[in-house]
Amino acid sequence: MNERYSRQELFAPIGKEGQANISAKHVLIVGAGALGTGNAEALVRAGVGKLTMIDRDYVEWSNLQRQQLYSEDDAKARLPKAIAAKQRLAQVNSEVEVEAIVGDANVDELQRIAAETKPDVIIDATDNFETRMIINDVSCKYGIPWIYGACVGSYGISYTFIPRKTPCLHCLLETMPVGGLTCDTAGIISPAVQMVVAYQVAEALKLLVGDEQSLRGKLVSFDVWNNQHTAIRVDQVKKEDCPSCGTNPTYPYLSYEMQTKTAVLCGRNSVQIRPAGKREYDLPQLADLFAKQGLRVETNPYLVSVSLGEHRLVVFRDGRALVHGTKDIQEAKTIYHRYLG
Repeated sequence: MNERYSRQELFAPIGKEGQANISAKHVLIVGAGALGTGNAEALVRAGVGKLTMIDRDYVEWSNLQRQQLYSEDDAKARLPKAIAAKQRLAQVNSEVEVEAIVGDANVDELQRIAAETKPDVIIDATDNFETRMIINDVSCKYGIPWIYGACVGSYGISYTFIPRKTPCLHCLLETMPVGGLTCDTAGIISPAVQMVVAYQVAEALKLLVGDEQSLRGKLVSFDVWNNQHTAIRVDQVKKEDCPSCGTNPTYPYLSYEMQTKTAVLCGRNSVQIRPAGKREYDLPQLADLFAKQGLRVETNPYLVSVSLGEHRLVVFRDGRALVHGTKDIQEAKTIYHRYLG
């Protein structure tokens, strides 16, 4: 057991002191999909003191191609991802405390974790920008660094946000994006996942050992299929009047007005979802995107309807959506983010 971290300690920027720091730190991973499982396994093998994972979904067969902690037995049992991940991580390194939360990474839950357990780093492994904007405001409010990561197809992107030092995600985006390609509409290959995980874990280790001067400091993006790679500095986009990280922050994405609104429709076995912030879809473009995936699509000038097995997703131009075939709000939100980002 004493040799477990020996090769990591031989790496000069970490050493025994850095390893001691890693073993005393707490990391929160939001999402237990491809990025979440990759980050979790690497950090648990590296000996992080505590790891908290939060995810609302369960293991499906389509996950096994790239979500490395899960097995066929997990998919057969439809085991919640957070639970399946915890069980596997306990086999990898029994010394690490792993907390599994089966639930929605909403404003209340993320603020509770930030205030009560005080993670040292937050890793973004989620599948939608609404949650990322909540993570961003929690980071700014509680002074916790977070590492953004996303991938779809063969493309990936990552950036490390340091409160009061770097621009925040709100600075970069100004307003929440209107959605786009997701793994369920454009697919995903595992090398893109592993590249993003590598960038995220490397940055996390730098933060955990206290070596901020070695942080990349650039927004990195790549396409492993088309052999493209870019890294750009974005320091200049930091805004003094940013409502999330500026001189007088209001943390807008922690407010009720900026949260997704959901409602079960009486007598219709359906859930209505109103997105946070303003969205407007190009319906013909959206219909074409769904059709290219072999989905059965119906459309008119006002909406796009797509059949998804037992469910049907109906999207209106203003971003409002109906998920038919369920009264479960969490299931409906999972379907919504899976296809609309």
